[in-house]
Amino acid sequence: MSPTTPAARILPPFVMVIFGASGDLTTRKLVPALFGLQHEGAMPADYSIIGFARRPKSDDEFRKEMKEGIDKFSRLSPIDSGDWKKFTQKLSYHPGSFDDPAVYATLKKTLTDLTKTRGLTQHIFYLATSPDYFSVIVQQLAAAGLVGRNLPARVVVEKPFGHDLASARQLVTDLQACLDETNLFRIDHYLGKETVQNLLYFRFANSIWEPIWNSNLIDNVQITVAEQEGVGTRGAFYDEVGAMRDMVQNHMMQLLSITAMEPPANLTSQSIHDEKVKVLRSIPTPMVEVVRSSAIRGQYEGYRNADRVSPQSTTETYVALKLQIDNWRWSGVPFYLRTGKTLSSRASEIVIVFRRPPAALFRAELGDLLSRNAMHIRLQPDEGVHLCFNAKQPGRSSVQPVDMEFCYASEFGSYSPGAYERLLGDAIFGDSTLFTRDDEVLEAWRIVDAIRNGWKDTPIALYRTGSWGPRESDLMLKADGNHWVDLDARAKV
Repeated sequence: MSPTTPAARILPPFVMVIFGASGDLTTRKLVPALFGLQHEGAMPADYSIIGFARRPKSDDEFRKEMKEGIDKFSRLSPIDSGDWKKFTQKLSYHPGSFDDPAVYATLKKTLTDLTKTRGLTQHIFYLATSPDYFSVIVQQLAAAGLVGRNLPARVVVEKPFGHDLASARQLVTDLQACLDETNLFRIDHYLGKETVQNLLYFRFANSIWEPIWNSNLIDNVQITVAEQEGVGTRGAFYDEVGAMRDMVQNHMMQLLSITAMEPPANLTSQSIHDEKVKVLRSIPTPMVEVVRSSAIRGQYEGYRNADRVSPQSTTETYVALKLQIDNWRWSGVPFYLRTGKTLSSRASEIVIVFRRPPAALFRAELGDLLSRNAMHIRLQPDEGVHLCFNAKQPGRSSVQPVDMEFCYASEFGSYSPGAYERLLGDAIFGDSTLFTRDDEVLEAWRIVDAIRNGWKDTPIALYRTGSWGPRESDLMLKADGNHWVDLDARAKV
């Protein structure tokens, strides 16, 4: 994983073609991120960004829409007029249907002209479209000679990569028939977050953690990605996908694999991906009887009344899982994962819960209530690391959990490059470390498919808006003698 931020490196000259340029992702994330890279001085002297979509519009209309998006969604808003003047000159628009060969022939001529006149030889094709178009677009690009096994052009695809294991396998086959895996970048924006990137440095650049990062001293690991909002205007999409495919298959499996992986041989993308895949392969495929006791699906009350959601919907808006990693490091340590909408607070956090210390020394005064130590790795908001340990209260023969805190904002200032800034910069640079490899995706789908198949005959649990999920989730941990750590209060564990 590169130790430099996007702002610390100058990217090579490039052309980026964004398919689906009229969609929200382009307006909210991609173009504001590219504008941010220019503001930080990371962009080369010359580059070009071409929007590709079906709606007819002029270059000026496209530029106006992108400026509105930057004004509304960029971390740099209000934008500097000088920055915008330079940036707008790099924007253009190419209308056309995704399945029309003639449109790709015209696109090829445009890219050939940019190569000849401006030396922009590196081409990146960003598929900000529905996954249904991934194969179509890449096959059309290959037929036009714009991507191929002997060409350096790169393709970036958004999640979800497939909707189950079979479709993901087919998509891998379709895309790899047209270009090498090394030129295929599957994006997961969680991997672009600074705190997620720092997990590797936190674990392996400090000698104090590695000796205790195993089943000898760790009791359980809890990974939470909680949202306060409901489905909002995304009801139609969400009702087809659900929390398991929207969050667990990608974001949460990535967090688990980085937390649990062995030290890589080096910081190359291949070494890091290899270790992450080993973790996923060490998770046994959940059997139906295991799913019933270790996989909870919930739905918040009122979800079925949301816009464009079926009144009979059984789509899960909450998932809680218990997974086991069957290897020497983690044998016997449960990994608890939970994610959901309309929960008590917004939080993405990894909690390492250590084994309870022997209480013999303090039993006369404390009984058996000595708290377990815990490490909180907060990914958002208030990014930082917090270590909870026991200390004697002054003037009293009692012990109280206290917190040792590292806060990103206090230590490094408020600036942190956005996830898409980092990931787009890496794609342009050709660094695939923070993207997902084909075998990672397939292993995650293997686990997720087995759980979803085990849910077919199980009822969905309802939970109140503003709670931490259904009661069944708490009971799952209680059966192991554990409970969810209170992320609001960081209560003793």
